[in-house]
Amino acid sequence: MAPGTLDASTKELMYCAVSFTIQCNYYIASHTASARKHGMMEAMSKELMAVAGMANESGRLVSGYQVEMDEQFKTT
Repeated sequence: MAPGTLDASTKELMYCAVSFTIQCNYYIASHTASARKHGMMEAMSKELMAVAGMANESGRLVSGYQVEMDEQFKTT
């Protein structure tokens, strides 16, 4: 969480999203509190959970169905 190119608020939001996804209650509590100190509002928290949940669900479906990578996203 040291200073870098991402600001502290963005880092806390990312920590919250991952914490929600892996269901780590300790991190959910601690990083949600920190994110609120950095300006996260209740509506942002709800939207963050919705997006993290959608990414988790759709990612598992794509993996389960073994969807081929689109050509436009492949790297050399």
